[in-house]
Amino acid sequence: MLAIGLISGTSVDGIDAAFVEIDGDVNHPRVQLLAGETYPYPEELRERILEICAGKALSVEELADLDDAIALSFARAAMAIQQGQPRAEIIGSHGQTVFHRPPDGEKLGYSVQLGRGESIARITGIETVSNFRAADIAIGGHGAPLVPKIDAYLLSHPTKTRCVQNLGGIGNVAYLPPRQGEDWESRVFGWDTGPGNVLIDLAVQLLTDGERTFDRNGEWAATGTPCRELVDRWLEDPYFHLSPPKSTGRELFSPAYLERSREDARGYDLSAADWLATLTDLTAASIAHSYRTFLPRLPDEVLLCGGGARNDYLRQRLLSYLGKNVKILTTDEVGLNGDFKEAIAFAVLAYWRINGFSGNLPSVTGAPGPVLLGEIHAFPAV
Repeated sequence: MLAIGLISGTSVDGIDAAFVEIDGDVNHPRVQLLAGETYPYPEELRERILEICAGKALSVEELADLDDAIALSFARAAMAIQQGQPRAEIIGSHGQTVFHRPPDGEKLGYSVQLGRGESIARITGIETVSNFRAADIAIGGHGAPLVPKIDAYLLSHPTKTRCVQNLGGIGNVAYLPPRQGEDWESRVFGWDTGPGNVLIDLAVQLLTDGERTFDRNGEWAATGTPCRELVDRWLEDPYFHLSPPKSTGRELFSPAYLERSREDARGYDLSAADWLATLTDLTAASIAHSYRTFLPRLPDEVLLCGGGARNDYLRQRLLSYLGKNVKILTTDEVGLNGDFKEAIAFAVLAYWRINGFSGNLPSVTGAPGPVLLGEIHAFPAV
C-alpha cells in the first residue's frame, strides 16, 4: 500500500510529510520511505499557532478559520510529496496539537489536533485517517504517546533492549524489550520524558530577538557551562517524578516556564551560553532521570530521532548521564529515517486503522485496553 503520513510537532517547525510503501501483514509491516519533506507553514499561520499554544484566547469562528487553514496546509503538503510518485491510497494525518491535557481522576483527558481530516480528504480526493488520539482518550487513556507501538513493531531487536528517544519539542521514549515470547508487546513502555527542544528553541528565539529559531548542532550551548545546581532544582518539578503513563506538552514547558527558568538563572550570574547549556542539560538530565527511575533496566542502546538528534552537544550530555555501557545511535543507523519517523508512524497507524488493527499500547497510554485509532474520511476531490 502507498501511504502518506503527515504531522507537525510541538516545535511547529512545519509539516513533515512521508510518502511510504507498506507491505507485509499488520503484525510484521515492512516500510520503505519513498520521499520525505518538511513544508514550512506560512509565517503568519505559524505565529497564530504558537500564540494559541501559548494560551491566547480566540473565538469559535477564529478557531474554525485556523482549523481550515491548517487543513489546507496539510492537504497541500500531501499533494506536494506525491510529485513524481504514484498516487497514494491513504493519508494518515496527525494534525497540529494546540492543546493537550492528561486525564485527572474522574476527568478524561483532552487533546486538540487542528487540521481536520475531512477537509484533507475532500481537497486531495484521498481517503484520510485523522484524530488518532480521541479513541484512546475516550476510554481513559492519555492518547499519547502513540508512536511507541510503531517503534516496537519496526525497531525492536530479538536480543537487545532498546530505547527509542524522540527529541522533538517534547521528548518521549519507547522502551523496547527484546522481541521474544507472545507477551513481548505488554512489556513495551513509553511516556513523555519532558522537554526536548522546546525550551532550547524558545531561549534561542528570545536571545536573538527572533533572528534564530534553534541552536544548530548545539554549537552555542557548547560554548557555555551548564549549572548543575540549577538543573537539579528544575528536576524537582512534579512532572519528572510522576509515574508513567504520563504525557505533557507546551502547556507545561511553555514561555512562562522559560521565563521562570531565566529568573532562576539570574541568581547564578550565567552568560547567555551558560543558560542555554543549562537548558540543554535539563533535557539530557530529565531523560536519564526518567530511565533510571521508571525503566526495569537501562537499555543496551538508545536510538535518537527528531530534530534534537542532530544536536551534538545534547547527545554528549546524554551520554555523560547514561554512562559508557549504553550505546547511543540514531534510528537512521538501524534503518529508519529519524527526520521523518513520526510522519512514517502516522502512515502506519492509518494502515493499521483501515485493516482493523489496534494502534494504541495500553501499557504506554494508560488505556484499559487496545482500541482502533483514527477517524476515516473519504470524499471526491474538489
